[in-house]
Amino acid sequence: MTDLSAAGPGFSSLDLAALLYFLAAWTGYGLSVSRLRGSRISLSRIMDRHRDNWARQVIVRENRVVDTQINASLQNGTAFFASTSLIALGSVLTLSRSGDDVINLFATLPFGAVANRLTWEVKVAGLACVFTYAFFKFAWAYRLFNYSAILLGAVPPRGAEVPESEMMRAVRRIAAMNVTAGSHFARGQRAFFFALAYLGWFVSPVVLLVSTTFVVTVMLHRQFGSRIRREMLELGECEHEGPLAGSF
Repeated sequence: MTDLSAAGPGFSSLDLAALLYFLAAWTGYGLSVSRLRGSRISLSRIMDRHRDNWARQVIVRENRVVDTQINASLQNGTAFFASTSLIALGSVLTLSRSGDDVINLFATLPFGAVANRLTWEVKVAGLACVFTYAFFKFAWAYRLFNYSAILLGAVPPRGAEVPESEMMRAVRRIAAMNVTAGSHFARGQRAFFFALAYLGWFVSPVVLLVSTTFVVTVMLHRQFGSRIRREMLELGECEHEGPLAGSF
C-alpha cells in the first residue's frame, strides 16, 4: 500500500487519518443501513419490504399498466443519476488542468493547507474514483430495473392455469430483482453524498473530518431518526422480520 504521508510535503499523518476516517465512515454507514434489524431497521430496509409487497400485488391485478409505469419511473430516475455522475466525472477530470490556480486559491483560505501538484492530482483522482463508482452503481441499477420490467412482463395473467408455486416464483423473481436494483441505486446516491464530504479534503484534513461527520450524521438521521421512519415503525414495520427478496 502506498504511503500517502511520503507522497509529498502536502500530505501528513493527519491527511492519512482523515482519509481512513472517511473510508471507515462510508463503510460503517453502509453496514448499519443494511445489517441492522428489529426496531433498529433502516428506512431503506423498510422500503425493501414494500418492494416485496408490490411484487405480490402484481399477480392479483388484471391490468398491470400501473406496475409498468412504476418500474419506468424507477428506470428514468436511475438514468438521470447515471448521466449526472458522468457529467460530474468529466468536471472532476478538468480540475487537473487548472491545478496550479486552484492550489493558490485554497492556500488563501483560513483553514487551507498548502499543497503541491502531486497531492492535488491524488485528491482529484480520488474524487474521480468516487464518481466512477457512482456511475457503475447507477448503470447496473438501470440494467436491473430493465430486467425487472422483463420479469414483470413474464408474469402469467391473472386467471391463467398456472400452478400457484409458479406464480410465487414469479413474484420472488420480480421482488429480488427490484430490491437488488434499489440497493445499487442507493449505493450510487450514497457515493454522491460522500463526494460532498470528500470535497473538504481539498481544503484541509480537518475540514474532511468535519464534513464527513456532518454528512454521516445527516444520513443516519434520515435512515434511523426521521419522522417518516418513526411513522413506519408505529405501523408495525419492524414486526415482520422474514427474509427480504434481495440484499444489500
